[in-house]
Amino acid sequence: MTYPTSNLNTDYHIPVLFQETIEHLNIIPDGIYVDATFGGGGHSRGILSKLGPKGKLIAFDQDADAKKNLPNDDRIVFIPENFRYIQRFLRLNKIDKVDGVLADLGVSSHQFDEGSRGFSIRFDGPFDMRMDQRQTRTAAQIIESYSEAALHKMFEQYGEVTNAKTLAKHIVTQRRLLKLSTVQDFKTLIAPVVKGNPNKYWAQVFQAIRMEVNEEMVVLNEFLAQLPDVIKAGGRAVIITFHSIEDRMVKNAFKVGPDEDDVTNPFLSIKKEVFWKIITKKPVVASEKEMKENNRSRSAKLRAAERV
Repeated sequence: MTYPTSNLNTDYHIPVLFQETIEHLNIIPDGIYVDATFGGGGHSRGILSKLGPKGKLIAFDQDADAKKNLPNDDRIVFIPENFRYIQRFLRLNKIDKVDGVLADLGVSSHQFDEGSRGFSIRFDGPFDMRMDQRQTRTAAQIIESYSEAALHKMFEQYGEVTNAKTLAKHIVTQRRLLKLSTVQDFKTLIAPVVKGNPNKYWAQVFQAIRMEVNEEMVVLNEFLAQLPDVIKAGGRAVIITFHSIEDRMVKNAFKVGPDEDDVTNPFLSIKKEVFWKIITKKPVVASEKEMKENNRSRSAKLRAAERV
């Protein structure tokens, strides 16, 4: 079954794996759902289309720009905060548990296309990369202050940059010679050590910095830890990732039964509590058609689990 995609703000962000997301949430008309990453509101409109008049949707987004995309609908409550605080803000809204939670961990097209945010290599703007403008730490501050070892780890783990060690050393030795306030300043700084395809290289480097600026792995870990407490038995968690580390974290969080090591350990008598029934044995990926229509869907992986 397909669900309506009319009235979506596709200029802001094209929702990835739209139909698959709505289907895996298994929406009940009178349920309460959370869109943890509202963005352009595409997935939220899909959820609202399946909810009845008594249903409710709680939408989180730390980016102030996202509020402009809110539909005129009494069933939606917008919370302008990071989803790492999901349980706190649900309780503040007198909600103990919900019927489903969606999180799309991709950066919105709007953020990439807005040069003033510093997310993209295509525009020269402030070297910023903060999703929440209330944060104080910017991309420039990280590049100017991190040690060589910290930069090396960041580029290797988050960007899988092939010459991460060389890049980190180059930045530390050269950064005092250049003022780092714009994207172009940073590109000029690292130009001598760019390896292979420049656009791919810069994309990997920028990804690593963005993930560090916004503490994306820390935030995801905190979020995943709260899901068993906020989702009712029979409720669904649907998470779309775009990075191998994120996907591994989600897969591990949803994993049922003891870890492999536990099976062979005769001294371990305490079994971990099982929170989830896996709905997607393998991650759901975009169709060839969607990949052609939306290039950003190529690396998307959707995993879904049901609270037991």
